[in-house]
Amino acid sequence: MRSWLIVPFTALFATSAHAAGPEAGRFSMSLFGGADVPLSGDVHDGAVAAIPNLGPLNPDLAGVDAELRIGARGHDRIYDLATTFGVEFAYAFDDRSEIFGQVRQTRAGEGTVQVGGAYVPALATELPVYGTFGAYEALSAELGYRYYFGTAGSARPFVGARLGASRTDEIRATFEIPDAAITIADAPFYDSGWAATGGLDVGVIMPVSDTFSVTLASGVRYVADLKDDDSAIGGLGLASINDTGSRFSVPVTLSARWDF
Repeated sequence: MRSWLIVPFTALFATSAHAAGPEAGRFSMSLFGGADVPLSGDVHDGAVAAIPNLGPLNPDLAGVDAELRIGARGHDRIYDLATTFGVEFAYAFDDRSEIFGQVRQTRAGEGTVQVGGAYVPALATELPVYGTFGAYEALSAELGYRYYFGTAGSARPFVGARLGASRTDEIRATFEIPDAAITIADAPFYDSGWAATGGLDVGVIMPVSDTFSVTLASGVRYVADLKDDDSAIGGLGLASINDTGSRFSVPVTLSARWDF
């Protein structure tokens, strides 16, 4: 039983003179997948807005005024961990440097969180306001440069940098004040659209055979602000809360690489 556990790890971290990895004039293809951990960036900002009459939202509350007190909420609170996967093609200038192009899909399921409160003077109380945000789905296309250290044929660390763009799908949100029987369902929040991306990479490539290697990588990724849609929330005085959407994250990926 022990031998079955040792063999794959021996192959993974082999340091014999395999040629897998960057080599002058050589192309490679990689398939990768992993997790993308949000580091910072808000899904929405905070705002305070007065609503002089709750009647349009609930006829039973006609003539009752309230003050919406919305707080900023980050990607980490609403979406938490995302999955990421994709494909990469690279061309090596020599055994230390290469350029690459990468297409990557990132997805996090919908999330629900208390976004703030609604203060109702007539009740002298603040009622909780909840928001449920649709799935975060983004397709990124990036170009980058990678530099390797160490000796060809052994496990080698590397650093890299990348720039590109990401198209994020439309995001809708449902806002609820359960204690007041108020629901704003399926409201447009972000339009689908493109945003600039960038990142820094660190990792290690581990040769397995003459043409195959495994890469473990991490780093920092950035996606710029998303394209807001105020058609549903602007009338509530909340048009400013979705003037954001940018995201810093830390990906952790494992890839299979073929050199040819």
